[in-house]
Amino acid sequence: MINRVVLVGRLTRDPDLRYTNSGTSVASFTVAVDRNFTNQQGNREADFINCVVWGKSAENFANFTHKGSLVGIEGRIQTRSYENQQGNRVYVTEVVTENFSLLESKAESERYRAQHGGSASSAPRQQSQSSFGGNPYGSPADNQGSYQQDNGYGNGNNDAMQDPFAGNGSKTDVSEDDLPF
Repeated sequence: MINRVVLVGRLTRDPDLRYTNSGTSVASFTVAVDRNFTNQQGNREADFINCVVWGKSAENFANFTHKGSLVGIEGRIQTRSYENQQGNRVYVTEVVTENFSLLESKAESERYRAQHGGSASSAPRQQSQSSFGGNPYGSPADNQGSYQQDNGYGNGNNDAMQDPFAGNGSKTDVSEDDLPF
Protein backbone atom coordinates (compact mmCIF):
# COMPACT_ATOMS: atom_id res chain seq x y z
CA MET A 1 0.00 0.00 0.00
CA ILE A 2 1.16 3.55 -0.69
CA ASN A 3 0.30 6.52 1.49
CA ARG A 4 2.57 9.35 0.35
CA VAL A 5 1.89 13.09 0.23
CA VAL A 6 4.05 15.84 -1.25
CA LEU A 7 2.87 19.45 -0.92
CA VAL A 8 4.33 22.81 -1.86
CA GLY A 9 2.55 25.87 -0.59
CA ARG A 10 2.47 28.76 1.85
CA LEU A 11 1.52 28.63 5.52
CA THR A 12 -1.83 30.26 6.23
CA ARG A 13 -0.84 31.16 9.80
CA ASP A 14 2.06 30.79 12.21
CA PRO A 15 2.57 27.18 13.32
CA ASP A 16 0.89 26.31 16.63
CA LEU A 17 3.56 24.63 18.80
CA ARG A 18 2.25 22.60 21.73
CA TYR A 19 3.47 19.87 24.04
CA THR A 20 1.75 16.62 24.96
CA ASN A 21 1.40 15.56 28.59
CA SER A 22 4.53 13.44 28.14
CA GLY A 23 6.50 16.48 26.90
CA THR A 24 6.61 15.60 23.19
CA SER A 25 6.44 18.69 20.98
CA VAL A 26 3.89 18.89 18.17
CA ALA A 27 3.20 21.71 15.72
CA SER A 28 -0.01 22.04 13.71
CA PHE A 29 -0.29 24.28 10.66
CA THR A 30 -2.22 24.71 7.43
CA VAL A 31 -0.66 24.89 3.97
CA ALA A 32 -2.40 26.70 1.10
CA VAL A 33 -1.71 24.88 -2.16
CA ASP A 34 -2.69 26.43 -5.50
CA ARG A 35 -4.64 24.26 -7.90
CA ASN A 36 -3.18 23.77 -11.39
CA PHE A 37 -6.17 25.30 -13.17
CA THR A 38 -8.16 28.53 -13.05
CA ASN A 39 -11.86 28.94 -12.35
CA GLN A 40 -14.37 30.65 -14.66
CA GLN A 41 -13.23 34.09 -13.46
CA GLY A 42 -9.61 33.25 -14.35
CA ASN A 43 -8.44 32.97 -10.73
CA ARG A 44 -6.55 30.08 -9.23
CA GLU A 45 -8.29 28.45 -6.32
CA ALA A 46 -6.38 26.93 -3.42
CA ASP A 47 -6.76 23.94 -1.16
CA PHE A 48 -6.04 24.36 2.55
CA ILE A 49 -4.36 21.24 3.92
CA ASN A 50 -4.08 20.65 7.68
CA CYS A 51 -0.70 19.25 8.71
CA VAL A 52 1.09 18.19 11.88
CA VAL A 53 4.77 17.59 12.68
CA TRP A 54 6.14 15.89 15.81
CA GLY A 55 9.26 15.98 18.00
CA LYS A 56 12.32 18.14 17.44
CA SER A 57 11.15 18.70 13.87
CA ALA A 58 8.05 20.43 15.29
CA GLU A 59 10.22 22.84 17.27
CA ASN A 60 12.45 23.55 14.26
CA PHE A 61 9.43 24.05 12.00
CA ALA A 62 7.82 26.48 14.45
CA ASN A 63 11.08 28.40 14.95
CA PHE A 64 11.93 28.83 11.26
CA THR A 65 8.54 29.34 9.60
CA HIS A 66 5.69 31.82 9.89
CA LYS A 67 2.51 32.82 8.10
CA GLY A 68 3.33 33.12 4.40
CA SER A 69 6.45 30.91 4.46
CA LEU A 70 6.89 28.83 1.30
CA VAL A 71 7.42 25.22 2.39
CA GLY A 72 7.70 21.76 0.92
CA ILE A 73 6.04 19.02 2.95
CA GLU A 74 6.51 15.27 2.60
CA GLY A 75 4.50 12.86 4.68
CA ARG A 76 1.43 10.67 4.88
CA ILE A 77 -2.31 11.15 5.32
CA GLN A 78 -3.72 10.10 8.66
CA THR A 79 -7.28 10.00 9.95
CA ARG A 80 -7.84 9.91 13.69
CA SER A 81 -10.81 10.44 15.96
CA TYR A 82 -11.53 11.59 19.47
CA GLU A 83 -14.54 12.39 21.61
CA ASN A 84 -15.18 16.12 22.14
CA GLN A 85 -16.55 17.77 25.29
CA GLN A 86 -20.13 17.28 24.09
CA GLY A 87 -19.52 13.52 23.79
CA ASN A 88 -19.53 13.49 19.97
CA ARG A 89 -16.97 11.52 17.97
CA VAL A 90 -14.89 13.92 15.84
CA TYR A 91 -12.83 12.70 12.88
CA VAL A 92 -9.74 14.59 11.74
CA THR A 93 -7.81 14.00 8.51
CA GLU A 94 -4.38 15.59 8.26
CA VAL A 95 -0.93 15.18 6.77
CA VAL A 96 1.64 13.84 9.22
CA THR A 97 4.84 15.59 8.15
CA GLU A 98 7.90 13.36 7.95
CA ASN A 99 10.19 15.79 6.09
CA PHE A 100 9.94 19.47 5.30
CA SER A 101 11.95 21.98 3.31
CA LEU A 102 12.11 25.76 3.51
CA LEU A 103 11.80 26.79 -0.13
CA GLU A 104 12.91 30.40 0.00
CA SER A 105 15.68 32.37 1.63
CA LYS A 106 15.05 34.12 4.94
CA ALA A 107 15.25 37.51 3.18
CA GLU A 108 12.69 36.46 0.56
CA SER A 109 10.41 35.04 3.26
CA GLU A 110 10.57 38.28 5.26
CA ARG A 111 9.93 40.33 2.11
CA TYR A 112 6.84 38.25 1.32
CA ARG A 113 5.65 38.62 4.90
CA ALA A 114 6.08 42.41 4.83
CA GLN A 115 4.23 42.72 1.50
CA HIS A 116 1.32 40.62 2.70
CA GLY A 117 0.68 42.07 6.14
CA GLY A 118 2.69 39.77 8.40
CA SER A 119 4.17 40.97 11.67
CA ALA A 120 7.88 41.39 12.24
CA SER A 121 7.97 38.83 15.05
CA SER A 122 8.65 35.27 14.00
CA ALA A 123 8.21 33.73 17.45
CA PRO A 124 5.80 30.80 17.37
CA ARG A 125 2.75 30.73 19.60
CA GLN A 126 3.38 28.13 22.28
CA GLN A 127 1.13 26.42 24.75
CA SER A 128 2.37 23.95 27.32
CA GLN A 129 0.98 20.48 27.91
CA SER A 130 -2.55 21.08 26.71
CA SER A 131 -5.13 18.45 25.95
CA PHE A 132 -8.61 19.00 24.56
CA GLY A 133 -11.12 16.19 24.52
CA GLY A 134 -8.47 13.49 24.21
CA ASN A 135 -6.77 15.33 21.36
CA PRO A 136 -3.18 15.91 22.54
CA TYR A 137 -2.64 18.99 20.39
CA GLY A 138 -5.79 21.03 20.62
CA SER A 139 -9.24 21.15 19.19
CA PRO A 140 -9.87 20.62 15.50
CA ALA A 141 -10.91 24.28 15.40
CA ASP A 142 -7.28 25.15 16.16
CA ASN A 143 -6.34 23.47 12.89
CA GLN A 144 -8.61 25.69 10.82
CA GLY A 145 -6.67 28.53 9.19
CA SER A 146 -8.02 32.04 9.02
CA TYR A 147 -6.62 32.50 5.53
CA GLN A 148 -8.41 35.16 3.53
CA GLN A 149 -8.81 35.30 -0.23
CA ASP A 150 -7.38 38.82 -0.52
CA ASN A 151 -4.00 37.86 0.90
CA GLY A 152 -2.18 37.88 -2.44
CA TYR A 153 -1.44 34.15 -2.51
CA GLY A 154 -1.37 33.02 -6.12
CA ASN A 155 -2.00 36.55 -7.39
CA GLY A 156 0.30 36.19 -10.36
CA ASN A 157 3.26 37.98 -8.78
CA ASN A 158 6.35 36.12 -9.74
CA ASP A 159 8.27 36.78 -6.52
CA ALA A 160 9.99 33.41 -6.89
CA MET A 161 11.80 34.67 -10.00
CA GLN A 162 13.70 37.31 -8.02
CA ASP A 163 17.29 36.56 -7.06
CA PRO A 164 17.09 34.91 -3.62
CA PHE A 165 20.74 35.80 -2.94
CA ALA A 166 20.42 39.49 -3.77
CA GLY A 167 21.29 41.81 -0.93
CA ASN A 168 23.16 39.24 1.15
CA GLY A 169 26.19 41.54 1.30
CA SER A 170 28.78 39.20 -0.18
CA LYS A 171 30.21 39.02 -3.67
CA THR A 172 30.66 35.65 -5.34
CA ASP A 173 33.73 35.20 -7.53
CA VAL A 174 33.47 32.22 -9.90
CA SER A 175 35.91 31.58 -12.71
CA GLU A 176 34.67 30.21 -16.04
CA ASP A 177 36.72 27.05 -15.45
CA ASP A 178 34.54 26.23 -12.41
CA LEU A 179 31.28 26.35 -14.37
CA PRO A 180 29.93 23.00 -15.61
CA PHE A 181 28.61 24.45 -18.89
